[in-house]
Amino acid sequence: MEASITLKKVGKLVNGKTILASLTFGVERGSIVAIIGDNEAGKSMLLKVISGIEHQEYGQVFINGLDSKKRRIEVMSSIGFVPHEVDLDPWLTVEQNIQFIGLLYGIDTETLNTRMVQLARELHIIPFLKSMVSDISPGIIKKAMVIRSLIHDPNILIMDDPTAFMDAESYRHTWDLLLRLRGEKTILYVSQSLQEVEEAHDRILVLEDGRIMLDGSLDKLLGSTFEYHQFQIEFEELSEELYNELSKLPKVKNVSRIGNSIHFYGKERNVFFDVLNAATNAIMKDISVKKLGLQDLMDAKYAKDGIH
Repeated sequence: MEASITLKKVGKLVNGKTILASLTFGVERGSIVAIIGDNEAGKSMLLKVISGIEHQEYGQVFINGLDSKKRRIEVMSSIGFVPHEVDLDPWLTVEQNIQFIGLLYGIDTETLNTRMVQLARELHIIPFLKSMVSDISPGIIKKAMVIRSLIHDPNILIMDDPTAFMDAESYRHTWDLLLRLRGEKTILYVSQSLQEVEEAHDRILVLEDGRIMLDGSLDKLLGSTFEYHQFQIEFEELSEELYNELSKLPKVKNVSRIGNSIHFYGKERNVFFDVLNAATNAIMKDISVKKLGLQDLMDAKYAKDGIH
């Protein structure tokens, strides 16, 4: 597959501190790539460098094969960017904010307005187009920012926490639109919601201290841990003796306890029956079983050491 975005040994320094460290990777055209990591990982800076808002100190960024520094004007028309912070002009209406950007990109008024109304209808904000930005909620503003990023019909969409401030309905409308664009546009986004990333990605990049530590689909990233399940069993009384006995069972991994509940991992669901047989004299009050997810991956125990 052809790459929409290519980074070659890209590094970014801020006040002498390395924020991005020699990043080299490509993003396939039409794919959805999610970036996660802690607050100091460099996620937002990475999006700004790729979108051309910030420039790297070394290395190269290519957008649709064009060097983003040398061909800046051509590159910018290919990118729609949604920053994390709300940045619409509060003294203009939603409509005026969107139209202003469309006109900057040279979109004719008829095309601009047709496109804006179509997108606003999909995101259910038609009633707010004439509203002053200062009078509407942050969630509606964020949806307007998504429309603004799409108004010049870019083939790459870069978004920093695109559904921040949104309620469940707005979240659903936004992702209905973005998933409809899958394949047509390359979508690169940062999210604080691991559930959002689990639901919407072709690929996940895990950033740590400006470096990519993990790269792939969720199934691939979980790797050898993918077949594991999480078990939590609450007993009426969990004695130290019983806890120690259950901890020593061969198929029970990474055991911990909270009060009268034992939490552990097992590669097969039938590990539960091993626990049940070992705890025949104890009364169980509640049981929970679920597959591993992205939260487990982000726990350093699993990302670095695996399940023992």
